[in-house]
Amino acid sequence: MELQITTLIENNPSDQGKLMFEHGLSFYIEADGKNLLFDTGQSGDFIENAKALNKDLNKLDVCLISHGHYDHSGGLKRLVDEIDKIPLLIVGEEFFKPKYKKIDKYVFQYNGNSFDEAFLEKNQIPLRKLNEDIMTLTEYILVFHNFHRHTDFESRNTKFYLKENNKYIPDEFDDEIALGIVTEKGLVVIVGCSHIGIVNILKTIAERVNIPIYAVVGGTHLIEADEGRMEKTMNAFQDMGIQLIAVSHCTGEKGIRFLQQNLKDKFQYNNTGNVIQI
Repeated sequence: MELQITTLIENNPSDQGKLMFEHGLSFYIEADGKNLLFDTGQSGDFIENAKALNKDLNKLDVCLISHGHYDHSGGLKRLVDEIDKIPLLIVGEEFFKPKYKKIDKYVFQYNGNSFDEAFLEKNQIPLRKLNEDIMTLTEYILVFHNFHRHTDFESRNTKFYLKENNKYIPDEFDDEIALGIVTEKGLVVIVGCSHIGIVNILKTIAERVNIPIYAVVGGTHLIEADEGRMEKTMNAFQDMGIQLIAVSHCTGEKGIRFLQQNLKDKFQYNNTGNVIQI
């Protein structure tokens, strides 16, 4: 089975500088006869990029949003206005819990979705809230949820919170989901931000499926990591035998440089407009 992943939008500009870019992430994925959208960026500008890259959003079968932050879900409203056929939306069960970012000791800024379930109902968007560990879309396309914390170096970012009963509580990112595509070379794992830790995600997936992980594509949130965490993350990639590391977005400039310098030909700079074929 052939797999093609096109990065519709990402923090970094395209090689030719002709596409829009922003702090956000969106992938157009073609696999097993299905067209999938994974995340919708921050603003909806991924739609213009999709047109420029000849990716027809009206042909989407499924839209998945990795977690409930604005830079991954923010483009959904524009997508609904743009296309005729509304695909199935898949999110983690906890996706609609209001998310906040702590700015200082007493100030919390809303950091979550620009839509709620009422918006989806009004626009007749089919919704699947995932509560199980694995959802099988097709024989070769899997969605993962409920990740375990295996490592001691991927600590929770203390600036992210949920608001429940008018109280701010730490966000454990229980809503996070990841996509797995089975190829002849192994499993390709596609992630949004990996707030729970990219190694935690990969180790959890490895426990659940007896398929070697060939590639990791997406955001790793190494933007906040010191060199020790970067090195432990890279060592975990190598220990798991991962052959392609195509990460960006919240990986951060230092994280990208570190992985690029150390992983060499196993690393791919996954900027806006990049196409991965496996």
